[in-house]
Amino acid sequence: MADMNPRLLAPARVRQILNAASRARVLVIGDVMLDQFIWGRVSRISPEAPVPVVDFERESFMPGGAANVARNLTALNGSADLLGVIGSA
Repeated sequence: MADMNPRLLAPARVRQILNAASRARVLVIGDVMLDQFIWGRVSRISPEAPVPVVDFERESFMPGGAANVARNLTALNGSADLLGVIGSA
């Protein structure tokens, strides 16, 4: 296909890259975080500060930072080892 954009990957090349990635073992080093999301409705802005007032409905937690990178690698059928440090700052 001569009229394809040369910057776009062909589907066969994408499959080739993903297959190679699934055979790789990746060490992810970094900050392991837990992201917290608060879900609700915003009905007004606080008169004390320019922040929204949220009527809380629910919250959810997801891996963040390096943990999110490791999670994304495993979602692509890759193998990821995660290394982080804990302790007092």
